[in-house]
Formats: sequence, structure tokens, C-alpha cells
Amino acid sequence: MNGQREERIEQQAYITRFLLDYTAVPLAGTTYLHGVLPGREAVRIVTGPADATAAGELVAYEIPLTDEDDEAVTAPLILGWTRTLASSALPHVNTSVVGMALVPVDTAVLEAAAPTCTDRALRVLRTLARPYVETPPSPALCGFLLTGQDSMRLYVAVEEAGGLIAADVRLTGALTALLAALPALVHEKERWEKDTTDPHCVHAVDLTAW
Repeated sequence: MNGQREERIEQQAYITRFLLDYTAVPLAGTTYLHGVLPGREAVRIVTGPADATAAGELVAYEIPLTDEDDEAVTAPLILGWTRTLASSALPHVNTSVVGMALVPVDTAVLEAAAPTCTDRALRVLRTLARPYVETPPSPALCGFLLTGQDSMRLYVAVEEAGGLIAADVRLTGALTALLAALPALVHEKERWEKDTTDPHCVHAVDLTAW
């Protein structure tokens, strides 16, 4: 794995970890986070109503991973930009990805919303409950997409795949066993399938019946 690709994976994983809490609280008004889709030069933040499950109800905001000085953008800044976007009227767009409206974002002209009380509280709780560890989780979780009331697609970095594996899982059943086995399951090449509808992964693995 080359250095630049490894840095991008680490950045995507950091952004994903930071935003996980915002699937449970509104980003703005009645708009919630439904996914973080990984890319080479941008991250796509998926938003929509709390109960949205159909792709047509969701919007993906494509936010560059670097600023005008070619510095990596931080997760709190991405959250602030997303809040501003979620609070504004949706512009007319002609592009889509995985069935969702895709909105390219020019961060040079976008003002990030200020942190909320919830943001500050989470900062304290994360610091105390999630102390830094030298060895990050493996495989790295670089994104996710809520695909239904009982299903989710996880994007994990698998070096042998030459990119990200999308693992489809159910949110009920033997979750503890699945999570324990998932690092091994995504490395089993016989499970790898092509998903030409999803540009965010090189292979997909269906674990919904596992």
C-alpha cells in the first residue's frame, strides 16, 4: 500500500469515526446523516429524513478532502459544512450516485456552521471514552451507508483487494458473532463480487444471510 493511499484511508477512517454519532441526532432540522461514502479526492456525505430508506430520498454532498492549500480537511470542518448545506435549499443537480442526488461542493465559498452544544459535549465524551490507541482497528472502516431499516453497507480497507470492500450486513440476528468474524470474512476472495452500481468499492461481499 503506497503512502498516499494509506494517508487517504486513514483520513477516511477518521472522518467516518467522527461522524458516526450523527446518525442518532439531527444534523439540521429534521435532516440526519445516512452515510459516509469514500472516494480518492473527496468524501460524499449522505443526508436525508430520519426514516428515509429509498435512494431517491437521500442527497450526497461531495466534499473535497483537501483545502485550497492542499491541506487535509478535518472532520469537524466537514460536519460544519454539511450542517450549512443541510440547512440550505437543495440546488438543482443533474448528477447522481447509487440512485442519490450528487451535489459537488465548493468549500472555498461555503461557511461552516458553528459547533453546537451537542458537538462540544461529544468532544468531552469521546476524549474520555475513546482514548487514542497506537494500533487502529483493522480492517479500517472508511465509510458506511444505511440501506434500510435493518441493513447497512460497510466500506472497509482490504489491502489485497487493491481498494475498499463493501460488506452488506443486517442489523439484527447474530451481530456479535458477525462483527467478530467480519475481519476474516472480507478477506475471503471467494466471497468477492463485482458491484458495477457502486463506484465506492472494488468488490462487494454479501453477509446479510451470514
